Amino acid sequence: MKKLLLCLVAIVAASARLVVQSAPVDPWFSTFSIIAFDPATKDFGVAVQSRAFGAGAAVPYAKAGVGAVATQASANRQYGPKAIALLEQGLSPAEVVKKITDEDQGRDTRQVGVIDAKGRSAVYTGKRVIERNFDKNDPVHFGGYAGHITGTNFSVQGNTLKSEDVLKAMAAAYQSGKGTMADRLMDALDAGQSKGGDTRGMQSGGILVVRPLAPNSESTVERIVDIRVDDAPNPFTELRRLLGLAQARNR
Repeated sequence: MKKLLLCLVAIVAASARLVVQSAPVDPWFSTFSIIAFDPATKDFGVAVQSRAFGAGAAVPYAKAGVGAVATQASANRQYGPKAIALLEQGLSPAEVVKKITDEDQGRDTRQVGVIDAKGRSAVYTGKRVIERNFDKNDPVHFGGYAGHITGTNFSVQGNTLKSEDVLKAMAAAYQSGKGTMADRLMDALDAGQSKGGDTRGMQSGGILVVRPLAPNSESTVERIVDIRVDDAPNPFTELRRLLGLAQARNR
């Protein structure tokens, strides 16, 4: 009897390991994000939340005086530096987005947003990013929403979302928000999550804000806010705490 029980325990344990090993892993940075420019302070900002590990390190790119980028879905991390370099060459966000996606054979799986120092923005959402929302053979993304909303000096974009209401809420919160760029970005993330956010849930988030150095400034820091939470049941709780610390240092 003891041997039988031991055998049953071993079988159950092996089965559990098999389930864990065979569970599908979603490598996409399915997410919602916002890119923004403040013409008064010249701040560029990017904020993101995703049910993926480390989105705050993978999605946002920004350079003071130049522009900001959010690269997501099956994120091509080369989009960030490439887009910034093209903006520096004088291309518009629309031209930048077209060029980097035209050159990328994996563009159908990408989503990217770019904004420049004139407040112009452009967003690309790949064909597969949209189609998978209607693919019953893709249970992770089936039923989700992918798209974007652009406004004056900002753009919100996302995929695997509960609905378009996520983006509408983000846009409204940013436009009506008060305080610093980072405060308004955090408000936009909260608003998006309040409408269901990423259908898979929450895991990581980040906020990046850059500002040109003032003339004759002794500072060498253009990244005035650069915070992220890589893995947490609710990353916003820690993100807000970190935001408070970061902004206190800037006063």
